[in-house]
Amino acid sequence: MKASFGAISGALLLSLLLAGCQSVQTTGSGAVGVERNQLMMVSAEEVEQASAKQYAEMMEEARKQGVLNRDARQLERVRTITNRLVAQVGSFRTDAAGWPWEINVIRSDQLNAWCMAGGKMAIYSGLIEQLELSDDEIAAVLGHEIAHALREHARERVSRSMATGIGVSLAGAILGAGEAGTNLMGQVARVTFELPHSRLHETEADRIGVELAARAGYDPRAAVSLWDKMSSRSAGGPPKWLSTHPAHDERQRELRQASERVMPLYRQARR
Repeated sequence: MKASFGAISGALLLSLLLAGCQSVQTTGSGAVGVERNQLMMVSAEEVEQASAKQYAEMMEEARKQGVLNRDARQLERVRTITNRLVAQVGSFRTDAAGWPWEINVIRSDQLNAWCMAGGKMAIYSGLIEQLELSDDEIAAVLGHEIAHALREHARERVSRSMATGIGVSLAGAILGAGEAGTNLMGQVARVTFELPHSRLHETEADRIGVELAARAGYDPRAAVSLWDKMSSRSAGGPPKWLSTHPAHDERQRELRQASERVMPLYRQARR
């Protein structure tokens, strides 16, 4: 009788898990051909609210430490590039043009940049200065990060984490081990700042990023030179935030192919 009850409980939890999932296509495919349905268990609004709260806390802490937007000229440069990129997001999803986009520069030696759900962004001064990035290369970095937000990769990763947690709870219910809870804000922070993106997510961000850059009038081929700088600075391997990309030669080939595909968009934008 106990085994039968456990099986029923397991079936019920599995039904709830499947019912909570929805298959969505977050963006259009664009010229680079990104098209894949994504399974989500949490709403975009919930993830964006958690991201906005986390971002506000981080920027306040950076302000207290005196490392937020220290260089006015550098900040203006970054925001000019960002604004041109954001003006092109409608090519992939029209609603993103209305997001409360924001970018700040954090004074740090880290080679890092990120974009949270809903368009909350940061780039570290070390990335710009130590690699001596051109405007085209900064556009490659930021376009890549914006692409993660457009594709809602954080939401997708949180959903997968939740599914894993429910799977653990499912096993626990069958075995009589109880359930585990999940803190959404903590999950959002973890997938944004701690865990590397999957290769699939990074490839999607690469492709969308070069197209955003091209449409904004930045040379998409700068993504290739950016990767060269990253690899040389990281002893042949990428920093943590790009650690799941394919091997150097393979990624260079894929970036060149994507860049060539969007060169007509770049030429048109430069007219």
